[in-house]
Amino acid sequence: MSERLALPGVTLCAVASVNLAATLAAMTRCLAVADFGKALLFTDADDLDLPQQIERVAIRRLGSSSEYSRFVLRDLADWVGTRHCLIVQWDGFILNPSAWDDAFLACDYIGAPWPQFGDGHDVGNGGFSLRSKRLMLAARDPQFVHSDAAEDVVIARINRTLLEQGKGLRFADRPTASAFAFERDRDVASPFGFHGVFNLPAAIGVDGFWHIYASLDDKRTVWTDFWPLLRAVARGPKGTRRALKMVSDRLGLTR
Repeated sequence: MSERLALPGVTLCAVASVNLAATLAAMTRCLAVADFGKALLFTDADDLDLPQQIERVAIRRLGSSSEYSRFVLRDLADWVGTRHCLIVQWDGFILNPSAWDDAFLACDYIGAPWPQFGDGHDVGNGGFSLRSKRLMLAARDPQFVHSDAAEDVVIARINRTLLEQGKGLRFADRPTASAFAFERDRDVASPFGFHGVFNLPAAIGVDGFWHIYASLDDKRTVWTDFWPLLRAVARGPKGTRRALKMVSDRLGLTR
């Protein structure tokens, strides 16, 4: 049995009003391989059977991605008492605990690289990201520009110059970010973690993906990468039946 990671200076955080079963599963996967300073689930749901390691923090219902972003940028810092937090969503978690590098903690922000940007401000994705308490507090500075963009774009692109040059914060370089996690690009064979529903079949197998998919009460994020997911499911166990169910769900024939 591999040695568990000891991350006492990191708080594991997830923020969700939907897909709570899958979110809990992602947190549980992380807790299965690492000991964190704390594990916090921010949610409006009050009927959850939580593992002992996970503490629920009651919040108002978040009805949109914009409300999620506002909460992460403006409120999350109040609850993080460690120097860093690891934010996970239902479609991202730790894959290779042995890939952890303490050098990650030298960064104020680190997430999977974005291949669509070529200007050097390509780190990165917030769905599986490590960020410092200093960075979270910097988002409250009057100079910090808020917008309707996703919170990771607000941090890592819109405000990156302010955070680096004005606040002295450090973003991971691309090689370090690639070793930390992948999303659309995978430059490292065994990165620490990942984000993206489209990566789930390869990361944990088609059966693992299907178990998560079946638990979702909001499947909208699945539809963006519907076709590659459908092909992966069709080639896996019970492929025809499961593929037909996905098509039926996509067409709105079932709830």
